[in-house]
Amino acid sequence: MIKRFSFLINHWIEYLLFSLGFTMTLVVAVQVFCRYILNHSLFWSEELARFLLVWLTFLGASCAYYRKANPGVDFLYAKLPLVLKKISSVFTHLASMALFVVMIVYGCKFAWFVRLQISPALQIPKWIVLSIIPVSGVLLMIHAAAFLFSEFKRDSNDH
Repeated sequence: MIKRFSFLINHWIEYLLFSLGFTMTLVVAVQVFCRYILNHSLFWSEELARFLLVWLTFLGASCAYYRKANPGVDFLYAKLPLVLKKISSVFTHLASMALFVVMIVYGCKFAWFVRLQISPALQIPKWIVLSIIPVSGVLLMIHAAAFLFSEFKRDSNDH
């Protein structure tokens, strides 16, 4: 069940990533056109592009983790016996989950800390932009839990 939930979340996040990336590209292209062709700069476009990039980065990290596209050192892992591979995999997911807890806790604290700050150009509360840190921590935690559950399920199926 958690594996299916993880899949569905990732599926929708990938659509959101496309939308955010397309929007960022469009905003930057319109800004370049306005600045160099019309000689009129859009004062809000750089801030919006920066905020979109922050969201793209954190949401993209959750998709990369789900797809196991994050960098790793596979040559050592490939040489390990099966039992050590399973132990290594479980340890890796548990260590990742500890990091994701840090992202959630300190991301919430940081968003709370800046809750009264307003972005200069867009006039939106900065906590909205920075809320992606704990949100992505939760997404990553769901994926890690699905991977960990799969590891234990694989163990029980092996016996």
